[in-house]
Amino acid sequence: MSTQTVPIHVVHRLLKQAQRRGTDVMPLLRAAGIPGDIAYRPKTRVTIEQMANVTRGLWHLTNDELFGIGPPIPLGTMKFVSLSIIHAADLRTVIIRFCGASKVLTGVPRVRATFGETITRVEMDVSSLEDPEHLGTELLIALVHRLSSWLIGRRIVLRAVELPYPEPPYAADYQPMYGRIPTFDAPAGRVALEFDSALLVAPVVRGEKDLAEYLGDQPGVWYARRDFGSTTADQVRRILERGLSGTWPTAEEIADRLSVSVQHLRRLLREQKTSVSEIKEEILRDAAIASLVRGEESVDDLAVRLGFSEASAFRRAFRRWTGSPPGAYRPGHLS
Repeated sequence: MSTQTVPIHVVHRLLKQAQRRGTDVMPLLRAAGIPGDIAYRPKTRVTIEQMANVTRGLWHLTNDELFGIGPPIPLGTMKFVSLSIIHAADLRTVIIRFCGASKVLTGVPRVRATFGETITRVEMDVSSLEDPEHLGTELLIALVHRLSSWLIGRRIVLRAVELPYPEPPYAADYQPMYGRIPTFDAPAGRVALEFDSALLVAPVVRGEKDLAEYLGDQPGVWYARRDFGSTTADQVRRILERGLSGTWPTAEEIADRLSVSVQHLRRLLREQKTSVSEIKEEILRDAAIASLVRGEESVDDLAVRLGFSEASAFRRAFRRWTGSPPGAYRPGHLS
């Protein structure tokens, strides 16, 4: 079960689509298990499942896979496109079929690809979207990137991501979404991603049975953090996550695993605007939120499991992480 969390601004940006329709969003929040009294606190985080529940609620409300952001895309379109792609031979054919589907399906933004000798560039025309929060644009890129990676069973490391709007205050959140920080202020109405053309010959390794399971995880896979393995922070996170079920590795042990000095490790993480302690706190925060939302253990037991000397220390840390006490995340705390 995933312990990852999503910043509350993603929920806000999604719910603004409902608010523009004059819809009361509180029932959507309650149905997703997000207490109303923390829903608008800036440091609040929600679980992947809660975010998925909000998304499903909007799908039901709009009968549109892009929530009314642009020309309607009827529910089931994603499944139809996926079925037309699953039998492709390789990644090149996957991209060609994405482009072909975008030409004939109503509401789907047009996709174009340029297969260069060293770099392949995939562009999407989003000029028809009414997407002031940019969330639909971001999710479309994530969908193409993640489905393509899943089909070939390999990470597609993105060499570039271009977005046609100014850098937002939450720009750092793009790193776990795409594996890199995008370039902003690209030409209006167009988004693009680039990757190594050597990947185009990678064979599709999934079948229809795999696809049924993958689609069953939608839309959670849209929001889950991906370990792209392309940064030191990714590698440190993967090592540290083992501390949830055992002993937390020290900075020296992590550096040894990565065959670098502690000083070099810290320098690399500083360049990525993080540190070993910050990554550890993010892991603890997400694990704590996931447990509290599930409501399966007491705060005292959770504090012990996460390695805190006493529950009061955990409560202080949790308030620092989220701006709220642990009890505010309990299922019975809905308002």
